[in-house]
Amino acid sequence: MSATVPVLEVRGVTKSYGDRAVLRGIDLEVGEHCAVALIGASGSGKSTLLRCIDLLEEIDDGDVFLDGEVITDPSCPAVGVRRRLGLVFQAFNLFPHLTVLQNVVLAPMRSHGVPRAEAEASARELLGRFGLEGREGDYPDRLSGGQQQRVAIVRALATRPRALLLDEVTSALDPELVGEVLSLVRGLKEQGMTMVIATHEMAFAREVADEVCFLHEGRVLERGDPARIFSAPEQPETRQFLRRVVETGRL
Repeated sequence: MSATVPVLEVRGVTKSYGDRAVLRGIDLEVGEHCAVALIGASGSGKSTLLRCIDLLEEIDDGDVFLDGEVITDPSCPAVGVRRRLGLVFQAFNLFPHLTVLQNVVLAPMRSHGVPRAEAEASARELLGRFGLEGREGDYPDRLSGGQQQRVAIVRALATRPRALLLDEVTSALDPELVGEVLSLVRGLKEQGMTMVIATHEMAFAREVADEVCFLHEGRVLERGDPARIFSAPEQPETRQFLRRVVETGRL
């Protein structure tokens, strides 16, 4: 990681739902232009962590920093924070009654005050860059799952976020569509986008991430360089998880 202030930093974050502890003192740093992959079994806390970073969930303890600023302080406006972060959900979450173009320009116009002509020009450029030229007037139900997820990523990029949070962006896709979305994310990494990626795609995490964090029962049980994590994990829980992944053919 860079010696400068990280783009994102999570310190001691905890989160419970009633008596069920979901996050148990999470520490995380994401440097400029870095991609951190969160891996672990379903229910380990990956999605909840991303939602806490984006302030969609209120944390119980700890702090989240964006460019050195505490964003979990009650005095910090959540809407302002979300304008600086892009979160892409696993279920696309496109507005079904809006066209592709309308989905993409909504946040820049309403949250950032970008004039319509400027927002639409930028949206068309982004859509074209990611293989969606000519689909601007289509509604989401006219698109494949892979196309919908690409629109969701473009929508997040349209606000020029400081960092991109990707929550299992391929889990709702048919297998033949996974590759096109992963290729898009790979391209974003090559362009220097700062990202936190919760994923079940282990081979992708090994290829793209600068650091891999293995979450187990709400804790970062092991973290490190992808090559080491996947070839010589130190913790028995990490070894057991990766063994199951290999058995299912996902690594």
